[in-house]
Amino acid sequence: MLRRRSKPTWKSTLNWEVLPHPPYSPDIAPSDYHLFRSMAHGLFEQHFTSYEDIKNWIDNWITSKDEAFFQRGSRMLPERWEKVVASNGQYFQ
Repeated sequence: MLRRRSKPTWKSTLNWEVLPHPPYSPDIAPSDYHLFRSMAHGLFEQHFTSYEDIKNWIDNWITSKDEAFFQRGSRMLPERWEKVVASNGQYFQ
């Protein structure tokens, strides 16, 4: 009987090391460490009286940010990943 050689997996061809990390980590989610943190600062001492007020505030806040603001969150990822690896997958400040 002939045996067929199995193909290498795509991960093995890349020579990547799989690092242990939590399935969801706010430390490496740009929306959590960049977008929402910045939004939280903008929300400080805000008081809303209606859903429409909240929606308008969020719409205005997002449109007030330039493209560089959103790019900065992505550019910070490698540094954040290094911190996750250095902390052995534990959460950090």
